[in-house]
Amino acid sequence: MNSRRVFGVTGWKNAGKTTLVERLVAEFVRRGWRIATIKHAHHDVDIDQRGTDSWRHRAAGASEVALVGGLRYAIMRETPEPTLAEVLARLAPCDLVIIEGYKREPHPKIEVRADHAQPMAPGDAKIVAIAADSPPSDRSLPWFRRDDIGAIADFIAGCVSDQQAS
Repeated sequence: MNSRRVFGVTGWKNAGKTTLVERLVAEFVRRGWRIATIKHAHHDVDIDQRGTDSWRHRAAGASEVALVGGLRYAIMRETPEPTLAEVLARLAPCDLVIIEGYKREPHPKIEVRADHAQPMAPGDAKIVAIAADSPPSDRSLPWFRRDDIGAIADFIAGCVSDQQAS
């Protein structure tokens, strides 16, 4: 992939992935870490609003538009979907990149599992832990309650420290 410390959050739709990512980001920031996130969507996304100047630039045919404000900026590029490695390469330096989605990519992941959902872990060797409200029947991987954010963050910190060592 690349030399960045990355960790993924995966699971089926409505399992609580975004809530877990949001809470993990807040926890790591509280600990003094600089965090970046990547959210993969399986549908077309548009962060621009119809009729705005930047939208009009794109509609007129610009292949890339930078929208710059006082506190943030976004660069919108009209292109086929980039690879995860290409997206990672464009991020600013940080302590950890938390990736939501990208189920099939080879980075370590925690599976967020809703009760009675079909487990993903048996088919993905890169799933290294489970976050669920109740213990999974297969206890071969570490299990955390979905709301035990401190313990999940500690586990992730250990995993990404191992990434740096190898």
